[in-house]
Amino acid sequence: MSKKQFFAIIDTETTINDTVADCAIIICDREGVIYNQMAVLIKDHFDQFDLFYDKKATGLWSIEYAKEKRIKYNKMLNDGLRVMASNNAVNKWINQAIGKYNPILTAYNLPFDSAKCANTNIDLTGFTDRFDLWGASVGNICNTKKYKQFCLENHLFTNRTELGNKSIKTSAESVTGYLNGIMSDEPHTALEDIIGYELPVLVNILKKRKWRDNIKPYNWREFQVKDHFVAK
Repeated sequence: MSKKQFFAIIDTETTINDTVADCAIIICDREGVIYNQMAVLIKDHFDQFDLFYDKKATGLWSIEYAKEKRIKYNKMLNDGLRVMASNNAVNKWINQAIGKYNPILTAYNLPFDSAKCANTNIDLTGFTDRFDLWGASVGNICNTKKYKQFCLENHLFTNRTELGNKSIKTSAESVTGYLNGIMSDEPHTALEDIIGYELPVLVNILKKRKWRDNIKPYNWREFQVKDHFVAK
């Protein structure tokens, strides 16, 4: 009998200083059963720095939204949905999880989360295997005609750039919407994003034959709306 395989999905929400404010990790199996989880606000980062915002942005990444999000996090603390923890406490939890489960590490844009964790002295080097869930989504789901058709029908496009580029979205939110047949809004809090969006994507991909051979880094040039639109 083969040894049971586990996965560690990590997600982070960040500060304006490119460090981690909200960190969550779940340990799950191939069927999506969760065996352990951790969700904390990082002391000396959440409580000292502004949450990430873009001065030019409106809506989701605006400074106004960052202030609203902090209020939301403080309510989560008061309600017991988050606790404050040091990066050393997070590292201790990670080491214990690796020792018990030896999970494969993944995240939707793993290089991003890995970099922010490194900036916060959260150590992910102990994982012996890892892959980017975004790249796995691109190669196993987003490249299909059915997915692109779903995006066209639901207007899932990025904003037009100054150079006139406009891309089909490949976010966890868009991919989960495709899998569920209906769109919903990510809360953009770490644990809730993992459970509601990244975990369903992982479970779907793991059911595909040779899924790992099809992992493909995202390239915006391959998802230009103009290249997937046929006029009638």
